[in-house]
Amino acid sequence: MGNSVVHWEIAGPDLAALRDFYAKAFDWTIDDAGEDYCLVRPAGDGLGGGLMQTRGEMPPYLTVYIAVEDLTAALNTIAGLGGTMQVPPTRINESMWFAMFEDPAGNMVGLLQGEPLDEQS
Repeated sequence: MGNSVVHWEIAGPDLAALRDFYAKAFDWTIDDAGEDYCLVRPAGDGLGGGLMQTRGEMPPYLTVYIAVEDLTAALNTIAGLGGTMQVPPTRINESMWFAMFEDPAGNMVGLLQGEPLDEQS
């Protein structure tokens, strides 16, 4: 069985403007989830996602997140196929980790792991 896309994210330099634009354009319900992040509730059969405030030199982006059982193993496979890790495994909370990679075409893609990583990974 393959891995599923479980989240998407749109990021830019003005989170308030992004939030206003997408709420009005698509009638999305958007909730605050911290200073630099909002969660977009799923609509109908769709998949929920997030809006993020970029900082500094970080460019605007659109990405999807794919669920994996083991971030380290997935990143090793991706590297062997020509992808490049851009954000190493990073804790979101006690039960969730993420990482980001660039595929061979230059697309930024995220990975989510739902269980804590071994602290030695």
